[in-house]
Amino acid sequence: MSERIVVDPVTRIEGHLRIEAQMDGVNIAQAYSSGTSVRGLETILKGRDPRDAWAFAQRICGVCTLVHGIASVRSVEDALKIELPPNAQLIRNLMISSQFVHDHVMHFYHLHALDWVDVVSSLSADPKATSDLAQSISSWPKSSPGYFADTQKRIKTFVESGQLGIFANGYWGHPAYKLPPEANLMAVAHYLEALAWQRDVARLHAIFGGKNPHPNFVVGGVPSPIDLNSDSAINSKRLAEVQQILQSMQTFVDQVYVPDTLAIASFYKDWGERGEGLGNFMSYGDLPATGTMDPAQFLFPRGAILNRDLSTIHEIDLHDQGQIQEYVAHSWYEYSGGNDQGLHPFDGETDLEYDARGGVKPPYRQLDVDDGYSWIKAPRWKGHAMEVGPLARVLMLYASGHAQTKELVEMTLTTLDLPVRALYSTLGRTAARTLESKILTDTAQGWYNELIANIKAGDSRTFNETLWEPSSWPAEARGTGYMEAPRGSLGHWIVIKNGKIANYQAVVPSTWNAGPRDPSNQPGAYEAALQDNHQLFDVKQPIEILRTIHSFDPCIACAVHLIDPDTGEQMEIKIA
Repeated sequence: MSERIVVDPVTRIEGHLRIEAQMDGVNIAQAYSSGTSVRGLETILKGRDPRDAWAFAQRICGVCTLVHGIASVRSVEDALKIELPPNAQLIRNLMISSQFVHDHVMHFYHLHALDWVDVVSSLSADPKATSDLAQSISSWPKSSPGYFADTQKRIKTFVESGQLGIFANGYWGHPAYKLPPEANLMAVAHYLEALAWQRDVARLHAIFGGKNPHPNFVVGGVPSPIDLNSDSAINSKRLAEVQQILQSMQTFVDQVYVPDTLAIASFYKDWGERGEGLGNFMSYGDLPATGTMDPAQFLFPRGAILNRDLSTIHEIDLHDQGQIQEYVAHSWYEYSGGNDQGLHPFDGETDLEYDARGGVKPPYRQLDVDDGYSWIKAPRWKGHAMEVGPLARVLMLYASGHAQTKELVEMTLTTLDLPVRALYSTLGRTAARTLESKILTDTAQGWYNELIANIKAGDSRTFNETLWEPSSWPAEARGTGYMEAPRGSLGHWIVIKNGKIANYQAVVPSTWNAGPRDPSNQPGAYEAALQDNHQLFDVKQPIEILRTIHSFDPCIACAVHLIDPDTGEQMEIKIA
């Protein structure tokens, strides 16, 4: 059998993604990743005040709002050489870490777990046996037989109604599901608990940023003044609420997320041998210990790992135009100088007059993979296709000797009886997201303690007014706003001329991971991972494809550019 399998759209992600797999019998021989919608915010930002860029850049995505806001203000701060007060950096670190943990937990339970958990199977579980299982792996208090019996009744109501609601469209009963009914019931119960948990965690962004999603930011710090006696500032009550949220995050990760990951992974150890992909990993680094963006003081190290060689971390320079370049040889774009060249983001092109490409637009029966087949570009670091995300960061921490990471990785591999090689896999990618959450919840408490100590010592500054007025700016400035987002390395590159934005480019994690082939025919991370040891049990229910794609947590809305598919026009908004 040699046929092309199409999964379009890939669900339980942000945005529109199409995967095509060229089969060789039951094996995936070649895979192709296509972003099928388009965006345009880089063009919208041209000519605007750089201090306002974050408010527009946040709208790149409805999920990753905080990270685009921070990357944007950092790009301006880098261009104008503005340093942050320590409190501002600590508050940003707390906001970033809560975004990570919130995002990772939501991804695991609500987007990815259903690739491994058979919801319908939980109806045959014994609540008493489920309680015994839950109590054997964790001290989480919601583990009684009565609790699981009540959860089972809720699931039964969904099923008997014929409307599975949030559990609709799953491949329930697929032979690829391996969990016993009791493990399925436990996981579904925690799925429902995570829905309530995430609502409370999201309040941290509202406390420091005024709202969530799309919290407020400001170039030079954070917009939340500290005054313990004011009702309109960060006061004692709000700081106490932040402490409660941090504790809730840590407890849920320790007692639910980590034990569930290990328990579920123990039934799917064969997935430690597939989905490896590129073997190249990259992290821009993030979470500085001081007000300066000094990579030497980042929690997440900066660097690149090539060919799974953990003995060498290669240095990355995000300002060096010879290191990061984007290609469009297999994308639906045209570069003015030709499509075989790569452009650094400082010189990047997304002008809409170059976007239309000879009628190659959806709908189509099959992608023309010899030509353009995606609205996502193909970024490369020194010519290498790279994977970014939690696995890259955990490997970077592990390779750099971070003590807690080494302990967690070795605990995970020992518990699952897997070799180090299993890290480079679909299973390793999923486990890394969990371990990263544990590292962040533990570290966030230290940032909070440091913030409280600064306030007690009389330091309440959260904003640096230096170079705030355009009259003090240079005639031209370039800046890179980089960070590690939950899905991986995120960069915003800005060119400022005469106080206005002359060019703006965002290269996001899912651009790195979901991008198409480059002029050398190197596949992107999704494509390479699907081409590694994937056999489909049923081509009409390709759960194997979903497992590996979801292990990256795709955010295609971030990676593409928006344009009307019929007219080629952007949306026009008129204010009467």
